[in-house]
Amino acid sequence: MGNLTRDPEVRTTPTGLTICKLGLAVNRNYTTKDGEKREETTFVDIDAFGRQAEVLGQYMRKGRPLFVEGRLKLDQWETPEGDKRSKLSVVLDSFQFLGDGRDGDGQSASGGYDQSSPAQRKAPAPKPAPAEETDGGFDDEDVPF
Repeated sequence: MGNLTRDPEVRTTPTGLTICKLGLAVNRNYTTKDGEKREETTFVDIDAFGRQAEVLGQYMRKGRPLFVEGRLKLDQWETPEGDKRSKLSVVLDSFQFLGDGRDGDGQSASGGYDQSSPAQRKAPAPKPAPAEETDGGFDDEDVPF
């Protein structure tokens, strides 16, 4: 979950597949052992394909918040000078718009699009197990950590 670092880059392959490249800034706030509050930002490149790429390109803009789920992809190459390089990115599986759904000009940005697959939309949410079943019958003293 983070904010877009730039407007989405959308292109279409000769075979008709839409590809969208996004940059996401993910912030982490924490406190050091000395009580000092710190913030670190991680920048993540994301690739989306197909209908999801089209929707992201249509509704997302730099600075907008977005929640993504996906798989990690490691690209490795060698520079012309012979140096080995690598880059970790995310291939998007699903996403969710965040925020109030409005751009700075007050226009709706979500369009009501549900990006999940039909199977995901129809599946009922699992019911949580009763409390006595979730702890496996162990006392806190039985847990080794």
